[in-house]
Amino acid sequence: MNGITQNQDTYLLKNVLLETGFIYENAEVVATKTALFDIQIEGKKIKSVESAQSTTDVKGFDIKGKLALPPFRDMHIHLDKTLFGLPWKAVFPKNRTVKDMIAKEQMIIPELLKTSAERAEKLISLLQGYGTNFARTHFNIDPTSGTASLEHLLQALEYLKDSFSAELVAFPQHGLFYTKSAELMEEVAKWEQVDFIGGLDPFSIDGSIEKPVDLTIQLALDNNKGIDIHLHEGGQSGVKTIHYLIDKTFENPALQGRTFIRHAFALGYMAKRELEYTAERLAAAKVGICSSVPFRNMLMPLPELEKAGVEVFIGNDNVQDHWSTFGSGNMLQKANLVAQLYGYETEFELSRSLRYATNGSIPLDDHGKIVWPKVGDDASLIFVDASCSAEAVSRISTVNGFVYQGNSSSIIA
Repeated sequence: MNGITQNQDTYLLKNVLLETGFIYENAEVVATKTALFDIQIEGKKIKSVESAQSTTDVKGFDIKGKLALPPFRDMHIHLDKTLFGLPWKAVFPKNRTVKDMIAKEQMIIPELLKTSAERAEKLISLLQGYGTNFARTHFNIDPTSGTASLEHLLQALEYLKDSFSAELVAFPQHGLFYTKSAELMEEVAKWEQVDFIGGLDPFSIDGSIEKPVDLTIQLALDNNKGIDIHLHEGGQSGVKTIHYLIDKTFENPALQGRTFIRHAFALGYMAKRELEYTAERLAAAKVGICSSVPFRNMLMPLPELEKAGVEVFIGNDNVQDHWSTFGSGNMLQKANLVAQLYGYETEFELSRSLRYATNGSIPLDDHGKIVWPKVGDDASLIFVDASCSAEAVSRISTVNGFVYQGNSSSIIA
């Protein structure tokens, strides 16, 4: 990848490959049409999208026929706790319950905090190399970390603010009351940089569904934040927590569209009728579900949730940390995994699967109409070595570069 060396407010991206429609046979999509375009950037916006000029003397940056796609968005990651940047280390062979992992974290966090800002920067750079320019990231709030994890993460984000942005979730990884994190959460909830109030397995960690969830909701309402709760519990406590949170969201309309449950493994164990009922309630309350697409012993019902109108997000979660060995940081790989798990293998299905990497944005709508990029859109694009988005998902194509919010000092192909 080559970097633009001049900081220009207005410039041209030449010979950019864009999708223009579908090719049909017997009313079925069999291929994707593309063409070369020149895209003019002005400030942080796309000023024009026109057919590529045949002359070679037009000034600009030659993308050389690489396919432009919307940038990727990782909707679940922990930038503050990565081991990335340290020597390779697989997960610990023991201490695998959440409470055991809390105890392990209490031991290793003091040492990790010494270099957490630098390692967060390295992890963000890894994500960028895979085409991600945005993340919703959690940061630990617990007696061991204090506010240091947040402070170090803010340092890393400030350093990379010209090419990366994030939403921040205050995450009581060690439990609100299990390790007396409630007062710390009350403190950081007031920070303007914090976007969401997080939570963790209220029943199994804090011994109650109502007490920790009620505090989380109150902090969100008092400080105009969203809610973003980790829920690993797969039994009745998980089911009850989902419905309790839905009930509270109905009671507090300000939280609708701003409340999210991640993992939500209980959904994967539900019978069909119970799942349908729960999905309908999630959709009505505008409570979103974020999944790291687990596949060990269950298949999360993402298609059923989406059919019911539930907003579904995807993220890497762990990238080389003490919780998981397998996170790569590659959102295109996540989209590929979704396609494999749910049998999305046709040209049309693969092209739709791109939305799992981009958090919804795709070049063509279901009818083959161009919906991205358009004049006035945010000037953020990535460039991949693929002929179309379906191929990019299927082959997990290489990302050759990107432009972030029109910033001409960002990397491009």
